[in-house]
Amino acid sequence: MPADPASQSSDSETNANDTRVYKVRKSRLISLVNWYHVVSTFFPWILIGLVALLVVQFSFSMYQNRGQVEELIVYTVTGKPEVWFLGWQGTFLTLTLVYLFARRERQVYLLDFCTWEPPADWKVSHAQLIEIMRRQACFTEESLNLMGRVLAKSGTGQATAWPPSILESMKTGKPQNQSVENARAESERVICDCIRDVLDKTKTQPKDVDILIINCSLFSPTPSLCALAAHNFGMRKDILSYNLSGMGCSASVLAVDLAKNLLRSRPNSIALVVSTENLTQNLYRGNERMMLIQNTLFRCGGAAMILSNRFTDSLRAKYKLLHAQRLQGTDDESYESVFECEDSEGNHGVRLSKKVPDVAGRAMEQNLTALGPHVLPLSEMIKVGRVWGLRFLTRRLRVWLEKNQMTKLAKYVPVVAPYVPDFKRGIDHFCIHAGGRKVVDDVAANLKLSEDQTQPSRDTLYNYGNTSSSSIWYELSFIRHHMKQKRGQRVLQISFGSGFKCNTAVWLCLKDGEGMRKK
Repeated sequence: MPADPASQSSDSETNANDTRVYKVRKSRLISLVNWYHVVSTFFPWILIGLVALLVVQFSFSMYQNRGQVEELIVYTVTGKPEVWFLGWQGTFLTLTLVYLFARRERQVYLLDFCTWEPPADWKVSHAQLIEIMRRQACFTEESLNLMGRVLAKSGTGQATAWPPSILESMKTGKPQNQSVENARAESERVICDCIRDVLDKTKTQPKDVDILIINCSLFSPTPSLCALAAHNFGMRKDILSYNLSGMGCSASVLAVDLAKNLLRSRPNSIALVVSTENLTQNLYRGNERMMLIQNTLFRCGGAAMILSNRFTDSLRAKYKLLHAQRLQGTDDESYESVFECEDSEGNHGVRLSKKVPDVAGRAMEQNLTALGPHVLPLSEMIKVGRVWGLRFLTRRLRVWLEKNQMTKLAKYVPVVAPYVPDFKRGIDHFCIHAGGRKVVDDVAANLKLSEDQTQPSRDTLYNYGNTSSSSIWYELSFIRHHMKQKRGQRVLQISFGSGFKCNTAVWLCLKDGEGMRKK
């Protein structure tokens, strides 16, 4: 049935008066089209069309001048064969150079980085921290004594940072307020301070940032921390933002690796990477021994880095990323070694397994085995290959003798010890994750590092505590300001995280450190 004209007119009047209906003049519709997106989307098809047109035109010209083309081919082949072969060689060489240039990966530069310096009113001593734990009114005397003993052996100093919501217990005598507002306030303070400092240091405007990556393992609010940073600094609406959580203390290298891959696919871009952790909502309130350790390990901290793939930025960059190596354990021990869960009474926390040192040792061995060819000199690689060959032959010989019932002879086959390459021949400075004094000691023993080479990690642990993923940047800051770091030297960052992960990054120093300028 045809519609009633009266009803049509009433509907049109309703639509005209309805403020929810979005209207625009037809003359302005064309300005709403994203022409850059349209052109970039259809450009490959336009390019194919142009190439096809060029092929047709070339073929038609060849057909029209086929007589001259035949004469040219006969003359070139019969009269001047060396010119013919020279042309093919030149064409092949040109195509090879073009292919290699196209396959060349873009270099990633670290313009600069900043670490967060906690204010004085965030810092507490060991005794104050134990008093704070006592005022939570949930720990037994045995648990308080255990945390006191762990703190005494932790290698941390007497002025490390905790968030204000936890320190408030010192004033009020009441348990901590673990609200989302307090947790967001902690993250906002650390993240925004780091970003503001690194943007000022590199003279970068917020709208110049193309990629934003923030890693925070234990706090993942809605809106995300990336949204918090983009909102506070007024970044671009088309920024590529990535919020990483649950990656543990190794997340900073993961974030750098993600930024590297994104930068290599997006020319002339800048990436901002922020690494931090949040303690407000992650104080364990139970009394299980293996879950109490987290209350003594972690501290507030953060770091922000500006990465770029622009060639012009290489002139002012502090470092160039040479290689990032990741390793993810997949066995049961690796997965359960650092595990977020609840205890038997329903208290939320992170359980640390007794097998963490063994799991970390295996993960580091596998990671450095894969990293070795990228950083070790040829002489060290030859030693590794020779020992590997001897171990393979002696193992095979021993198995063959035992299989042929010659066990007495098999006992005389020597057991060749594995060769641990000297990474000090390919690396000048080491940033070992400051996860605790035992972590630093074990890595130093495995790599045979001197006291000076582990000083950045020990100093960071003492002055800042275990700041999770950002600890390796506090160590790099120590190297730049207090050690004689020269241009051309290499820095190795080693980090460990839940899962279990061991991630490493190798940086090439492009500018002398501030320590070189001190007399």
